Amino acid sequence: MNILVIGSGGREHALVWKIRQSPLVKKLYCAPGNGGIEEMAECVDIASDDIAGLLKFAKTKKIGLTVVGPEAALVAGIVDAFEKEKLMIFGPSKRAARLEGSKVFAKEAMREFHVPTAAFQSFDNYETAKSFLEKAQYPIVVKADGLAGGKGVMLCDNLLKAQEAVDQIMKQKIFKEAGAKIVVEECLKGEEVSILAISDGNNFVILDGAQDHKRIFDDDIGPNTGGMGAYSPTPFVDEEMLKTIETRIIDPVIRGMRREGIPFKGVLYAGIMITEEGPKVLEFNVRFGDPETQVLLPRLKNDLVEMMAASCEGRLEDMHLAWDKRRCVCVVMSSGGYPGKYEAGFEIKGLTAVQKDLETIVFHSGTKKEDGNVVTAGGRVLGVTALGDTIEEAINHVYASVEKISFTRCFFRRDIGAKAFAHPRKRSKAITRNL
Repeated sequence: MNILVIGSGGREHALVWKIRQSPLVKKLYCAPGNGGIEEMAECVDIASDDIAGLLKFAKTKKIGLTVVGPEAALVAGIVDAFEKEKLMIFGPSKRAARLEGSKVFAKEAMREFHVPTAAFQSFDNYETAKSFLEKAQYPIVVKADGLAGGKGVMLCDNLLKAQEAVDQIMKQKIFKEAGAKIVVEECLKGEEVSILAISDGNNFVILDGAQDHKRIFDDDIGPNTGGMGAYSPTPFVDEEMLKTIETRIIDPVIRGMRREGIPFKGVLYAGIMITEEGPKVLEFNVRFGDPETQVLLPRLKNDLVEMMAASCEGRLEDMHLAWDKRRCVCVVMSSGGYPGKYEAGFEIKGLTAVQKDLETIVFHSGTKKEDGNVVTAGGRVLGVTALGDTIEEAINHVYASVEKISFTRCFFRRDIGAKAFAHPRKRSKAITRNL
């Protein structure tokens, strides 16, 4: 079949890389793509949020499956538009996508479905929110309600910082309308893990765990980013913990959404904190994570196209996942200044040398081709990914590759995967759940 992947980041490059391995693929397109994706798929100049343009293209090219990478298109209702035209598309409906599109909706849904999460209050009034801060116990977390590119979460360890966060979000509108409402919640402590489940609305399969590194600097210091690196599997999520996450979090959400008449299809991504009281949800996303996708797909042995088609067609009940036992680590190379202001257009050197390594994959995120060269074109530029028999081997391998790549004002964290050393490795089994 002809397949269209929507998006232009490292996640989409990883999806294209995995999808093209499927014998089900006849022709692969990506809209709009990037400098790395165009070597694997035909890139088309259509923005990821141009639903009308994407729909016209899909009908013209007889696309058999469309895969949506970015959350904005899902929240805007691209799935509804495609399904109305009888086109198969992987992802949740507009109503179901509110689990990511509105943190207020997600928190209220968790309360309704009895899913463990941090205690919270939501506000749509600036003065009321400021008054609440005076009575709050610190530290707390202030979150913009809507989509903010992974940057709408602010950890505040005192009243002054909390007041500043609320002022920036609700008054200065640094996230525009995404900050019209906010969530203020308790700060959970523990080990963070990303658990992704693929659902067909009734059944689901749970992918192996991955751990993202959201803050810009080593030791988790500095502002949040879209993600500076990840590794998989996570040694602290064993079979027992994965079963707990299934029964307390994933299962209640899939059941609850179906009960509410909003069946959830696609990827349900749960950002989870493993606390002393057990796993609690930090947030939900409704698509593949970035950079978690870059460390999960190289380890997944299943045909991803078959899995996504099964999700769309409601036949996941007999699906079982198989995993490469090796560890995988991804280090994001970013533009200096990110997640704030940064310059672009710098030539990236060393890619050819790294691409000769069969166990290293360079996923492009913010790149483009210019005069025959690959140049920087975003905050997060590359996701250098490597496999190894042990976490130590994977880390050494990926950083050896990172050191071969350079561009002006290049920046990357040097501690990606280090948290894995604090935990003995416990094997987990993939779960297929029939509701």
